[in-house]
Amino acid sequence: MDENLLHDLVAAARKAGADAAEAVFAERQSLSVGVRLGELEEVEREEARDLGLRVFVGRRSATVSGSDVSPESRAKLIERAVAMARLAPEDPYAGFAPQDHLAKGPFPALDLVDAYEPSAETLESQARLAEEAARAVEGVTNSDGGSSSWSSTVWRLATSDGFSGQHAATGFGISASAIAGEGAGMERGGEGRSVRHAQDLPTPQAIGDKAGRQAVSRLGARKIGSTTAPVIFENRLAMSLIGPLIGAISGPSIARGTSFLKDKLGQRIFAAGVQLTEDPHRVRGLGSAPFDDEGVATVQRALIDDGVLTTWLLNSASARQLGLETTGHASRGSAGPPGVSTHNLTLEPGDLDLAGLMGQAKDGLFITSMFGPSLNGNTGDWSVGCSGFWFENGELAYPVTEITVAGNLIDIYGRLVVGSDLEIRGASNSPSILVDGLAIAGK
Repeated sequence: MDENLLHDLVAAARKAGADAAEAVFAERQSLSVGVRLGELEEVEREEARDLGLRVFVGRRSATVSGSDVSPESRAKLIERAVAMARLAPEDPYAGFAPQDHLAKGPFPALDLVDAYEPSAETLESQARLAEEAARAVEGVTNSDGGSSSWSSTVWRLATSDGFSGQHAATGFGISASAIAGEGAGMERGGEGRSVRHAQDLPTPQAIGDKAGRQAVSRLGARKIGSTTAPVIFENRLAMSLIGPLIGAISGPSIARGTSFLKDKLGQRIFAAGVQLTEDPHRVRGLGSAPFDDEGVATVQRALIDDGVLTTWLLNSASARQLGLETTGHASRGSAGPPGVSTHNLTLEPGDLDLAGLMGQAKDGLFITSMFGPSLNGNTGDWSVGCSGFWFENGELAYPVTEITVAGNLIDIYGRLVVGSDLEIRGASNSPSILVDGLAIAGK
């Protein structure tokens, strides 16, 4: 569906009785191949198209979507959307983003599209190489498989207010998962990477080798007694500790009054010097976008500046409800009203590498795997299941398993120490993080 058809859809919705309308169109192609124990296990090809229409009748609105883009289906889509909007309750905060906040071309060159499209045979070869490398690590006894994938997505938005824009992106990924040991002593390890351009991927052999080594390093994992001790979160998963912050500063949560940070805007909630930045214009970034899903221009900013919370994450509706201006964080699919999301978050690195953090803590827990997090959004009380390694005198001592760590995030954020081992792996990235004392529940 080209841009003109989206504008025609919007114009037809206006003619059918809508005071305002916007249309979105997403088109995705993907191919993924999985192998296990040297045998081809799965080949999956997807080609999907989704069309969404949001209409406003006064302060009433409705959103409908479908995958059939024929003229007959588009006409039914319009008829259904307008009829639904007329029956919907009024929303005093509904409406488009302000005109003066909309992105205007030319949009920044983000280099998100790689013209290369691999064949299924190429993806199968990469998956095999990754799994073979994992299985070649001494101590690996089984495999959960290797996989390789490619995808291409185009997203377009047109509104009756005059905004029109599109952005496109490709994705390439390789992963492997290995099992070491036997019986009750089995341990798993995995590694995977996703990038916009194929040439930015590590080799399949490097990914598989890391997966195998991770599994073997976990052999002999012990249970430990409950205690309070310093805890270090590995850089690969440290952003999971920051993730609840994003939900807590989202405009809808603040407007509902259900956030443990609802009274903290402009206050220092991290230690001095801590910086959490957002860069939606990072070249080849997995979270890059020239505009948000309401057409508002995205901008670089520090969400946390020298430890101080500087902003809420606002779409147009939550901004109106709070008496503020949208911050360009609207996020939506083809159905439903916009929510909020971020673009390329980075917890900026500190001074100490991982060895330095362990040396400062001396004895404690180094977390390398997390699962089953629990959060009380009103209070910030947080806990998570985990496994990793116990360290003593700044050195890894032995692997540990079946542990839960817990604390209050406001207290945790105020005490955390940010390491220097930042590695850009995804749309949210962090160095390793040290918290000087957390409750650890063990056996």
